[in-house]
Amino acid sequence: MINIDKPSTCSIEVPFKIAVSDEQIDQLRRKLEAAVFPDELDEAGWDYGAPLADMRRLVSRWKGGYDWRKYEAQLNEELPQFTRDIEVDGFGKLNIHYVHKKSEVTNAIPLLFVHGWPGSFYEIRKILPLLTDSSSDHPSFHVVAFSLPGYGFSEAPKKKGFELVQFAEVGNKLMVALGYNEYVTQGGDWGFFITRRLAQLYGPKHCKAWHTNLPLAPPPYLTRNPLTYLSHLFSSYTAAEKQGMERSQWYYQKSSGYFQEQSTQPQTLGYSLADSPVGLLGWIYEKLVVWTDDYPWEDDEVLTWISIYWFSRAGPAASVRIYYEVSKANPGFLGGNPKPQPTTIPMGHSYFPKELIIPPRKWLKAPNLVFESDHQKGGHFASHERPQELTDDLRKMFGRGGPAFGVVPGKNGYA
Repeated sequence: MINIDKPSTCSIEVPFKIAVSDEQIDQLRRKLEAAVFPDELDEAGWDYGAPLADMRRLVSRWKGGYDWRKYEAQLNEELPQFTRDIEVDGFGKLNIHYVHKKSEVTNAIPLLFVHGWPGSFYEIRKILPLLTDSSSDHPSFHVVAFSLPGYGFSEAPKKKGFELVQFAEVGNKLMVALGYNEYVTQGGDWGFFITRRLAQLYGPKHCKAWHTNLPLAPPPYLTRNPLTYLSHLFSSYTAAEKQGMERSQWYYQKSSGYFQEQSTQPQTLGYSLADSPVGLLGWIYEKLVVWTDDYPWEDDEVLTWISIYWFSRAGPAASVRIYYEVSKANPGFLGGNPKPQPTTIPMGHSYFPKELIIPPRKWLKAPNLVFESDHQKGGHFASHERPQELTDDLRKMFGRGGPAFGVVPGKNGYA
């Protein structure tokens, strides 16, 4: 157990600008020029993975038309970025990259945004101006979005065993170092598991409430939740719940193979990700398309997303080790065995119909679940696909009349 009263060991904040070297860009172009593509079956479509025509088009654009410098400058202009060293218990200092934008509202609510795989700090782009916007009609937020260790421009751990406890420790120490001793969180994908751990370890002293767009819960068992178990046996599910279970079944049967590889042999996979930009593109592009709800991806948008992985500080292989470490430390965690420790601070859920795993609502019920919101469209990358809807949910949860209004003392979000 981490001692949350231990003084924070964080260095000073250093302003950061993305500055990929010309040599890195030239090397990428040379590798793309030498790409060898596989064949493809007639009328394969998406049944076998990323289609050959899509990959040829994207690679052609990446090596001869896509301008990384343009998007590098755009990210530097839009996102106030910084780094600082954070001492992680048992792992030494890690240099952490993060986005930090304050609202003009002094009493704005401090919010920590946590991404997952195959995402990055890039996912904060669309909701950052919305969350920090000041208005008498809705609350405003001071927003922090850090690159998980091993992602983006954060340093990667050098030792084995860096799992959810450590990711949560980095997030909490970062917020405290920034002067946010009390804050709320939002996350999806790994962000769900990390913000849940933040709620468990640092709530209610530091972490005051948490919100997720990937709400998960284990299936009911007679010995754990007898009432829910009996309801599961004798009650019918709604049409929406049945669709959610069908989506979950699709994920486990058709789209979860990456999880098995990354949680068992991440180093073997890492050689392909680190050496082949085409391999990296195919590995992630497939998820961007099939995990979203008919989102109209633009080629340059995809290539910027992938380029952040390719040009990342630790290299793209480092990003997948979280699957191995968390799976080893928490056997069966995705399937709900053992039962996760509950949280006690206020919790909010946003439901999107093309999320990967969608448990029935009765599985998700909890005494501290104070906010729920249904959406008619949207998938796994809510902040990128449906930024306005996700922002509106946070405003409703933490705004005047909302169930978590005033949860951070002295920081209600209004001028």
